Amino acid sequence: MKNSVSELDQMTTAAKIRTMEMLWDDLCRRSDEISSPLWHNQVLTERGLKVSTGESSFDDWETEKGKIRELIS
Repeated sequence: MKNSVSELDQMTTAAKIRTMEMLWDDLCRRSDEISSPLWHNQVLTERGLKVSTGESSFDDWETEKGKIRELIS
């Protein structure tokens, strides 16, 4: 495990984010192999209620990823 941590320490933040995106894309392609814990549904329900009452809002993920990329480049 030390080698993995050492390799991560040597990566730039931009490289780490690109790596996380590749991992996430791979996991999304295999989503049928992954089960969400029961508490995820509870959290999503609570957040949905907040959005529907106007107590909370959210932005599109692609927009937010663009903002992150601008900050790190």
